[in-house]
Amino acid sequence: MKTIVNTLKTIALVATLFIALTTNAQQVPTSPYGADDEIGALNLLNEEIVLDAVKLVKKGKVYRLGMVVNAQTAAFRHRYFHIETLQPETAAAGSNKFTYVDDQLIGWTGVGSQINGLAHYGRDNVHYNGHKVEDFLTVSGVKKLGLEKLPPIVTRGVVLDMRSYYNQDIVKEGTVFTVEDIEKVAKKQGIEIRKGDVVLFYTGWTKLMGKDDKRYLAGGPGIGTEAAHYLGKKGIVAAGADNWSFEAVPHENSSLSFPVNQMMATEYGVQVLENILVDELVEDKAWEFLFVLGHPLYEGSTQVQINPVAIK
Repeated sequence: MKTIVNTLKTIALVATLFIALTTNAQQVPTSPYGADDEIGALNLLNEEIVLDAVKLVKKGKVYRLGMVVNAQTAAFRHRYFHIETLQPETAAAGSNKFTYVDDQLIGWTGVGSQINGLAHYGRDNVHYNGHKVEDFLTVSGVKKLGLEKLPPIVTRGVVLDMRSYYNQDIVKEGTVFTVEDIEKVAKKQGIEIRKGDVVLFYTGWTKLMGKDDKRYLAGGPGIGTEAAHYLGKKGIVAAGADNWSFEAVPHENSSLSFPVNQMMATEYGVQVLENILVDELVEDKAWEFLFVLGHPLYEGSTQVQINPVAIK
């Protein structure tokens, strides 16, 4: 009898381990674009989507969506940024007395307006398409999912004015945008979210930068997990906001840590954009526009500073 009980316990333990391993494996699904895919939802972009987005340009007005960055720019936890400028050679050269000035960047690429790639967020050290950190991380850059793999992003962009929706100058930290919220704002603005879109949220949060950096870095409003699934299933290629967190902080579930950013990357292959300046777009009620981003191609980078452009 004792032998039978021990056998049953062993079977139960093996079954439990199998379920756990299976569940863990399913947490980071394989890419629908193949085992070698490293760009995620950007596979959805094509010439038809680009041509449709170009048709949105009616006035030729260009909006800069990236912020100026300096050593005082508020940044997430350990990050800092510094630019050092010098003259490597001070003596003038040639009869035309040629001189020049150089600079070097010291710090982290995740300061200011930025794109966070698929190598940036993972689930227990497993990233998009099942790529494991232990297999791709080196001190000189990642060997998989690096941002240099991404094509330029040229597509339709939309911005959702959450400030007006909540009637708050700065949407309160921890405010969770639901699917219902998103649909109501989109309907009010007369737009729909489509496959291939870049979706941006306006919260007023960047108004705190340089004025109350402590509050700025302590939290922020943003979408919740339900809305993340909704946008991911819509087939968007990137999502962003005018704050550092993109998602709601504190989170709707206090036991989780950055679940939306994690989900966007690992489950949907969606690029996350942070600290994107959309104030002028909202002022002009330019709810949909041509979105253009050609980011720095630092080989092996997981995130880089960007200056995307909207054209209306």
